[in-house]
Amino acid sequence: MQTKLHIKKGDTVKVIAGDSRGQEGKVLEIDRIKLRAIVEGVNLVSKHAKPNSANPQGGITKQEASIHISNLAMLVGGKTPKIGRKRIEDGKIVRYVKKTGEVIK
Repeated sequence: MQTKLHIKKGDTVKVIAGDSRGQEGKVLEIDRIKLRAIVEGVNLVSKHAKPNSANPQGGITKQEASIHISNLAMLVGGKTPKIGRKRIEDGKIVRYVKKTGEVIK
């Protein structure tokens, strides 16, 4: 079953736990089943590539690996507030900052 998450593709997030702690980046992809996200420039791993037509040299490249959603906090105005969901007048559900009530996007 897919669950509702506090972050979406395109959000700017900060890593709050793990080896990449403190790094910030944009969410490129989310796996809602495994509860993992790929964040731009965060959790880089070395990938060994054999030579092929696209990359005739081959070698070792760096690429982003997924990171668990629980290790990410959404950045709003340079801070990492708690995020909630509420239904507005027209029946649409929006995310908001719990402390200030500010609607996100």
